[in-house]
Amino acid sequence: MNVAAKKRKPSNEGGAVFDRELDELPQELRWREWMGRIEAVLFASATPVGRDDLARVVGQGASVEMLIDDIQAELTGRPYELAQVAGGWMFRTRPQFAEAVKAAADLGDQSLAFTEMEMGVLCAIAYHQPIDRAGLKDIFGKEVSRDLLARLRYKDLITSGPRAPRPGAPHTFVTTETFLVTFDLQSLRDLPELELSDT
Repeated sequence: MNVAAKKRKPSNEGGAVFDRELDELPQELRWREWMGRIEAVLFASATPVGRDDLARVVGQGASVEMLIDDIQAELTGRPYELAQVAGGWMFRTRPQFAEAVKAAADLGDQSLAFTEMEMGVLCAIAYHQPIDRAGLKDIFGKEVSRDLLARLRYKDLITSGPRAPRPGAPHTFVTTETFLVTFDLQSLRDLPELELSDT
C-alpha cells in the first residue's frame, strides 16, 4: 500500500492526485465512475472531444469505445444522444426535438441560416479545398464577394488555407471543424458524392 501511494504521488507541489485507475473500487463501480467521468467531460465541452482526451480520465485498461457504447445505451429514449462527429464525440439533441428547441425562446442560432449563394460557396469550398477566389469565380462564373466569404469565416465554417500557386500567391479557403460539426460529418470523406454533369 505504501509503494502504491508513492507511485501515485504527484510531482507537482503536493496537489491532489487524479486517480485514473480507481483500483480500490469494485469493477462495476469503477466502470460506472469512468462512464460518469466521460459524460462530465463531454457535457462540459462545446466541441467534439477526441478519444485521446477521454482516455486521460479513465484507467489504462478501460476501453473508451466500450464506455461510450454503454453511455449511448443508457441514453436510449432520452431527447439527446452521444454522437461521433469530427473525430470525437459530443452530446447532440435528437433530430425529432429540433423544432422544440427552436421554439423555446428562439434558441435556434440564426447566424447559421444560409442564403442560397452562401450555401453554394460553402459547398464549392468543401469539395474543392483549398480554393482561392479565382477558383470560386471559375465555378460560379462571377466574382464571389469578400463580404460573403467574411460571413462564412465569421460563422467559423471556413478559414485560410495554404497560398495558391498563382501569381501573387493569393489566400485559399478551407473548411473548419465547425463545418464538420454543423453538417454532422465525421470527416470530409463523409461528404455526399458529387454528381457531375457531362456539360
